[in-house]
Amino acid sequence: MRLPSFFYLCTMRDFLDNGVQYVPGVGEMRARLLEKELRIVTMRDLLWHFPYRYIDRTRVYRIGDIDENPGAAYVQFRARVTGTAFAGAGRKRRFTVFVSDPTGSAELVWFNSAKWIEKSIEVGREYMVFGKPSFFRGELSVIHPEIENMEKALSRKVESGLQGIYSTTEKLSNSLGTKGFYNIILNLWHTAADKIEETLPEEIMHRYGLIPLREALYNIHFPQSPELLRQAQYRLKFDELLGIQLNIQSQRTSRMSRRDGFLFNRVGGLFSKFYNEKLPFPLTEAQKRVVKEIRGDTVSGFQMNRLLQGDVGSGKTVVALLSMLLAADNGFQACMMAPTEILARQHFATIKRMTEGLGVNVAILTGASKARERNASMEGAADGSVHILIGTHALIEDSVRFANLGFVVIDEQHRFGVEQRARMWTKNLQPPHILVMTATPIPRTLAMTLYGDLDVSVIDQLPPGRKPIKTVHYYDSARLRLFGFMRKQIAEGRQVYVVYPLIRESESMDYKDLTDGFEALSRDFPLPEYRVAVCHGQMKPEDKEESMRQFKNGEADILVATSVIEVGVDVPNATVMVIESAERFGLSQLHQLRGRVGRGGGQSYCILMSGEKLSREARQRLDAMCETSDGFRLAELDLKLRGAGDINGTLQSGTPFDLKIANPTLDTQILQTTQQAAIDILAGDPQLSRSENAGLLRLKTQYSGEKNTDFSMIS
Repeated sequence: MRLPSFFYLCTMRDFLDNGVQYVPGVGEMRARLLEKELRIVTMRDLLWHFPYRYIDRTRVYRIGDIDENPGAAYVQFRARVTGTAFAGAGRKRRFTVFVSDPTGSAELVWFNSAKWIEKSIEVGREYMVFGKPSFFRGELSVIHPEIENMEKALSRKVESGLQGIYSTTEKLSNSLGTKGFYNIILNLWHTAADKIEETLPEEIMHRYGLIPLREALYNIHFPQSPELLRQAQYRLKFDELLGIQLNIQSQRTSRMSRRDGFLFNRVGGLFSKFYNEKLPFPLTEAQKRVVKEIRGDTVSGFQMNRLLQGDVGSGKTVVALLSMLLAADNGFQACMMAPTEILARQHFATIKRMTEGLGVNVAILTGASKARERNASMEGAADGSVHILIGTHALIEDSVRFANLGFVVIDEQHRFGVEQRARMWTKNLQPPHILVMTATPIPRTLAMTLYGDLDVSVIDQLPPGRKPIKTVHYYDSARLRLFGFMRKQIAEGRQVYVVYPLIRESESMDYKDLTDGFEALSRDFPLPEYRVAVCHGQMKPEDKEESMRQFKNGEADILVATSVIEVGVDVPNATVMVIESAERFGLSQLHQLRGRVGRGGGQSYCILMSGEKLSREARQRLDAMCETSDGFRLAELDLKLRGAGDINGTLQSGTPFDLKIANPTLDTQILQTTQQAAIDILAGDPQLSRSENAGLLRLKTQYSGEKNTDFSMIS
């Protein structure tokens, strides 16, 4: 007898790595939909597609007990069909089934593709109905419910009283709704349950009080009790976070086991002369502390891998420059990579001005560099005559070579992808010291997940003389008051930013847009008395640069822009930041935009404009902005309001972690536990080569992210 090809697949690889199309009830068509809509390709993907909430299928309501606020998103009730009707035509055609029980009546409604429902419904017969209740003119209505005749409902084996609700999409919902997912995962379980391999050693499970993986997977899909569901969730979160921490801590262990870091033993003339004669202002205690931490790294013999967090205007650039001068004093080159042309040019101008007279050769290389500038910078980097090279992602091009690169600074690091950053480490035979900087405050819990291999430094003081920025929230009805304030500031010689969330009007979003805003401001602030410039991401680079130059040089009073100016703009004379449709922005972005003002000695202001109708979350964000200027407090609140998924995207372009159930915001305790567990495990078996750790090695591989990802660079 010829065995099916599926048999051969199962003998060649892990059973759960086989295609989801082999699961009874899926097939080729549904498999293609699952891959396209939810990226579910294998049986493992399906088994790890967890419910996001649960409903109690043991409770059966009476229709009269279901009110407009039933306290549950889904209900289940028994009712008898009293009649049916069709209404509408074409795409708006709907099929309605009228049902009742002794306490009341309801309507069950299906749109389109209702022929199979019509054929299966018998007037006068009793059915079990399950779905999401809604009310129309006081009458209970259930759209697209699940429906079974009572004979089948009573004979059906219920796997669990708590039924999971699975995330789906509009395209999938017609084919795989709540019941559909339940059924195919149940089919998969009957096939795959005995093929699930444990990932954790018994000693680890015993130490941390964890249930076996097979039991956890069963109870996450078919919880036998609320307590077993809790234990299943804890175990699966533990696995995810432990897998990530094994990778991070393994990279850290490997880096700290090598003494191949460049030694900056000498504090020479460049560092000393700049520190004693050129500093624009005395260093804060926080800056001094960070310089000492970097200095300690560069004489340790280990490669430095440090994350520098500092709020907008805290003086990170000066710390970076001191570090690069330290490299130059020891015969090494340094480079600084910024995410935008504007920011790179600004760093170049600032550092060149600050090092004037020191004999330091500072050069720049960007994608927009002219041939003469490009050739001079590349030749100087290659022959060692350029001490500090500043640029954009152009620095990672293969054609850019260094004579002896020893120190790399990456500014606004979250704007670079993992692969982009990693290419900087190949610019020398030995990896250079790495300092990654961000003005986006990173909550401690999230930093533990994404930046566990980096030593973290924080500049938590602003330079002396900086006045706190006054932040207020105005509704659109106060626009005349806003314009009067802007005119007053401009009359006093100050400049104003006006930032919009959109470039042009959107049919789907009711937010202020830059195009209309620019026209309105041009009417209310007419030339020649007021000069208005515009800057957004769709402009040609040279036009954008010209607008920024005009504003920076005081040739424009108002800069109308999108969030493209979130980083890279330093205009001390600008004292007013107006953010239109401020409810559209996240807290971290609002804080970044606010940081564009307050960079001079005068009092600065941030004015948050919004519509009259605000969601509770939007109101919380705007209130928080008005109450505090502490970026770290705002980041923690932003994480709680928006969730880790959004913040991950903001902080980490291309993060390889695919968390199905763990949430770094809410699961702080598990995060800390798995971090220590990973450290302890690797201390006893760094390569996870012992037989009892085979499952841990699989877990580590599963959460290793992109192929050949260097976790020391996930920053």
